Amino acid sequence: MTFTGFVRKIYDSVIHLSESKYALYWLAVISFIESSFFPIPPDIMLIPMILATPQKAWKIAAVCTVSSVIGAYFGYIIGVYFFQLIAEPLLNFYGYLEKFNSFKNLYEEYGAWIVFGAGITPFPYKIITIASGVVHLNLIVFTIASIIARGMRFFLIAWLLKVWGESMRTFIEKNLGWLSVLFLVLLIGGFALVKLL
Repeated sequence: MTFTGFVRKIYDSVIHLSESKYALYWLAVISFIESSFFPIPPDIMLIPMILATPQKAWKIAAVCTVSSVIGAYFGYIIGVYFFQLIAEPLLNFYGYLEKFNSFKNLYEEYGAWIVFGAGITPFPYKIITIASGVVHLNLIVFTIASIIARGMRFFLIAWLLKVWGESMRTFIEKNLGWLSVLFLVLLIGGFALVKLL
């Protein structure tokens, strides 16, 4: 089986879990492990769950956010204590080791922004959580950036789906990458403008 086939199989399994009566618990598990080693983002469970029960949109987004941030601590711990044993082979397996090494050098100056940016975009968040542990990024900075970024991402998706439903699901799934990047650029631009004024 190819790596793409392997990921597709996991993707299909996660979609199936979103329809189970234990979906909220599975969402918590997927959100937790995605922040440290799992290849599939929790969005693929979050979206169908909110569409199925829009009245629970905020609860679903909150579970996803809290679990993701707790999982981010696990990634951080991997980076601090188990980089050579666990993180390096894991990053090698996913083909992320080169990305990781280049990002590691930027942490001293831009650590909070890197965590925040990865938290709201489709960039693999596990790379950032592990890298944060390897470079011992300040835990308070790491926590605040993670909570804000993951909360913004999951609550924004929840709000869009609650308001526009199925048509928004198609739009989000098709354009998630560039929408996240555009949002990040606008946010950073806004902060820069405030600083200049």
